[in-house]
Amino acid sequence: MKKDDSKKLYASYPESSRGRLLTEPESQTRTCFQRDRDRVIHSIAFRRLQYKTQVFVYHEGDHFRTRLTHSLEVAQIARSLSRTLRVDEDLAEGIALAHDLGHTPFGHAGEDAMKDVMEPFGGFDHNEQTFRIVTQLERRYADFNGLNLTWESLEGLAKHNGPLDGPNARHEHVPDSILKYCKNARDLEISSFASLEAQVAAVADDIAYNNHDIDDGIRAGLFEIEDLLKLPLVGDIFLNVMKRYPNLEKESLVHEAVRSLIGYMTEDVLKETNDRLLAAQPKTVYDIRCQKRAMVAFSDDFKKVERELRAFLFERMYRHEKVKEMRERVKQVVRNLFSHYSEHPEELPDYWRLEAGTKLTKRSARLIADYIAGMTDRFAFEQHRQIFNLDFEIK
Repeated sequence: MKKDDSKKLYASYPESSRGRLLTEPESQTRTCFQRDRDRVIHSIAFRRLQYKTQVFVYHEGDHFRTRLTHSLEVAQIARSLSRTLRVDEDLAEGIALAHDLGHTPFGHAGEDAMKDVMEPFGGFDHNEQTFRIVTQLERRYADFNGLNLTWESLEGLAKHNGPLDGPNARHEHVPDSILKYCKNARDLEISSFASLEAQVAAVADDIAYNNHDIDDGIRAGLFEIEDLLKLPLVGDIFLNVMKRYPNLEKESLVHEAVRSLIGYMTEDVLKETNDRLLAAQPKTVYDIRCQKRAMVAFSDDFKKVERELRAFLFERMYRHEKVKEMRERVKQVVRNLFSHYSEHPEELPDYWRLEAGTKLTKRSARLIADYIAGMTDRFAFEQHRQIFNLDFEIK
């Protein structure tokens, strides 16, 4: 494919990609990053996101975000940011679409329960699970397991939230699957930052969930517009919309305010990112990876606003009695399923049963976790109903 001269020199160029673990013939119509994005879209794990929820369980309404709609919103924001920053839109979009593939059913509650049951067996992390899906668990291709993504896409999925090791790491523990891949397959340079495209995907995720949590929280009746008016910036935006459109119905008012907030956050990221790039003067994508801080970020002023917004949402949404009650119910579903399959591995589907064996080991526990993590909300409920011969009461 012809080089895109409109992009910045520090962008990721597909013709300079480090390639795939298993070499494949190049497409005549798509760049390698476009193919990565397309493989994510066509994966089974991506389709399952339609019935995996964020905060609310699938039966609670058709208008709340799912993991799929969230991923699409993140991809749209990532593509917009990438275009303005003149970096590779396809790479950023592919990472954005794939970043939540490893989430369990039932959103954060399901992941918390999975972490609990997997604690004796190495723990559970949805980012690591995403990496396992794209390198191992998708089994659709004749020549390889996983999606055989490019080095740049894998690096972005592993490090979009920052380095995994070294002085700039956010966490002490490097996920086992990523560590093993770096040792036995390809070094993803986990002590450095990822490409600008991966950093764009990470910030787009923050922009998307901050805003859709406001929308979903109001829609669910967990808080009202009046409760947001005391928050810095968020309150001002809502007040401005109310002043401009005094007779606007509630749903449209929320949409206009959220739309304005997304625009404000996007502009803030672009200004801060351009300031950081101007100071750092990177000449290549290698220079981006060698920085001591992320290049794509919110300003310090907005970070203060975001902290107050997240604190509000944590208290009024995630700790709401309605949400807490459902969280405990669905966490029990995950615990029950894990316990049952640990004691009765013969009831797993064929592939999982043969791989797990008859004794509970670290490896078989990971396989059981892989199986449960791949379930949608409704499939997990149905399996629970069949196994325990009861209808799990949901309200």
